[in-house]
Amino acid sequence: MKTVIIKPEKIEIDPKLKNEIKSLCEEECQVVVHCSILIPYPMRFRIWKNTYLNSHNNNKQSVLVHAENISFHPQWTNCYEGIYDFTLFFKGLPKDCTVFDLFEDIPEPGGFFKKNIERNKSDVYHIKV
Repeated sequence: MKTVIIKPEKIEIDPKLKNEIKSLCEEECQVVVHCSILIPYPMRFRIWKNTYLNSHNNNKQSVLVHAENISFHPQWTNCYEGIYDFTLFFKGLPKDCTVFDLFEDIPEPGGFFKKNIERNKSDVYHIKV
């Protein structure tokens, strides 16, 4: 016996439910920034929790939520000569953001900073710091 499934012509989604899903998606979005740094001689570095993505379109900041292959302050990551890669994960950027800066707001010189990063559809970036 065969089962026949009839496809409805139009599916209606409750507008309230649609808004709730949209809000949830915006809250759960994240931005992934793969960073490369040229290490000219053995050194150590770290990332501070107060590292942000600052949107140019408004004064909103996306906060750092996780980092891979780099220590958080006060710990240090030891590096040797060559290219060193690490990845930063941030909360999602505002929908109207088209350009943003990566800014490590620290009370000492030498914080990571990358200006004028153009937004893309995937919100995955590869930068040199």
